[in-house]
Amino acid sequence: MGPIRAILLPGAGLPAQAAYGELIAALGPDVQAVAKELELYAGGELPLDWSLDTEVEGVLREADARGWQTFHLVGYSAGGAAALGFAAKHPERLLSLSLLEPEWAGTWDWSPAYAEVRRHYDQLESLPPEQFLPAFARLGVKSDVVIPPPPDPLPSWMANRPAGIKAFLRDFRTYDLERARLAAFSQPVFFALGALSNPDDFGDIATRLSRVFFPDFHLEVFPKLHHFDPPHRVEPERLAAMLRRHWEQAESQANPRIATSSITGDGS
Repeated sequence: MGPIRAILLPGAGLPAQAAYGELIAALGPDVQAVAKELELYAGGELPLDWSLDTEVEGVLREADARGWQTFHLVGYSAGGAAALGFAAKHPERLLSLSLLEPEWAGTWDWSPAYAEVRRHYDQLESLPPEQFLPAFARLGVKSDVVIPPPPDPLPSWMANRPAGIKAFLRDFRTYDLERARLAAFSQPVFFALGALSNPDDFGDIATRLSRVFFPDFHLEVFPKLHHFDPPHRVEPERLAAMLRRHWEQAESQANPRIATSSITGDGS
């Protein structure tokens, strides 16, 4: 079995390396993990023709440039939504899918509680940046969670983050996450959920995906964490161990002859 290869997509807030640097270090040198920046932020200005498909094609280019025919895909928040889009369009390229509280997961089978959450997200559109970020963060966690205010002054890279988050929220209203293709995805899926995240949002998404899709679905709950204290930044060693186990099991399923040989000692 060759090296483990994985592409990691961040959310619409932090840059990729800042989001995943500690996790990549915890994964160890034998894992070829790439923290890929979102296509939305690839240039100085946000592209007018951007959609989730832009992110899907960006992942495809990244894998092709590295010569990776198959790989593992990890996505957090908005990057998790993009990872679901990739799984629907290019399932043959994935050995496994790991979702760290995806911000959105299609427009079907919404519970009344989740529909209400999406309505509140839509109402954020008109808010100025200084009000938008705190209101957006409040929707992602339980009501009693205390969220620190954004840093003052904001880092330079945060200048376009409110507009970038709004771009994702707008695209979620109309993007066609192909239900039938996603339902045909049979590779292992790992879902990390913070117990302090909004259960009507991310908890609802986890329940819907596990019931409707993904026959090989593993949910891991992190009791003290929430969407803005995610495991890849707060508990990177624990998450790294879980991901490695998930990836190794996925590769064993994809290569049963190799797995059998390693167990029996028969390397023929």
